[in-house]
Amino acid sequence: MSSRSRPMQPWLPRVAFLYAALLILLPLAALAYGVAEHLGGTWRALTSGPALDALSRTITLATIALAVHLVLGVMTAWVVVRDDFFGKRALVWLADVPLAMSPITIGLAFFVVFGREGWLYPLFTQLDLKVVFAFPGLVLVTLFVTLPFMIREVVLLLEDLGTSEEEAAATMGASPWQVFVHITLPNILPALTSASALVVARALGEFGAVLVIGGAISGETDTATTFVFHAIEERQLPAAYGMSMVLVALSVAAFATFSALRRKVRS
Repeated sequence: MSSRSRPMQPWLPRVAFLYAALLILLPLAALAYGVAEHLGGTWRALTSGPALDALSRTITLATIALAVHLVLGVMTAWVVVRDDFFGKRALVWLADVPLAMSPITIGLAFFVVFGREGWLYPLFTQLDLKVVFAFPGLVLVTLFVTLPFMIREVVLLLEDLGTSEEEAAATMGASPWQVFVHITLPNILPALTSASALVVARALGEFGAVLVIGGAISGETDTATTFVFHAIEERQLPAAYGMSMVLVALSVAAFATFSALRRKVRS
């Protein structure tokens, strides 16, 4: 009997479920209980001006990150897999760097570049552009932390697909753009949907980098995660519970939506 056909040990599924329940379900259940316990206060906190402003800013950042990576991330993945050039290994390595860096470190690095004593501060001052403690800074760090997901997913799928279909279309007279639109793009749609879910969820949940570069200024650079941070500091637990639950719901909705699209694409 092969190892694949052997029955699984009966206790293994229980251990797996206990592992997931303790690390995922238990904290989420506690969070939901906190919302239910302070339902009236939670609703008032979430419908307040600062909460709506912070949530809107976070959703905007996630949307921008998704749009940028759907274009530049896919382009980068295409170049990495389909072209051979000097510095290719360095580009692959650079694309993975955000995964190895602490969000706090990322925020500090951008602060060093764009802050008052930063390398590019004189140039941006002359251009009348503000990055630190401003929305552009939030955009930059959000793009940084979400950069690897689209590239990695598309690279893996492009490597598995090979080039036979693209070469066949090219020999029939299709231009590179026609090959990409009619052959490559439909083939990588499953990777695009998976990567999109990861990008959105990561952007929604970013905290450290946006806190450092933006300063969490209410009405200007406060995001949903920094709103939760301030609510906890000020002992406004209904607001913290409510916004946290909204972020969970948005992330789950993003995964559910893109998973449905992935299934539709495959069918």
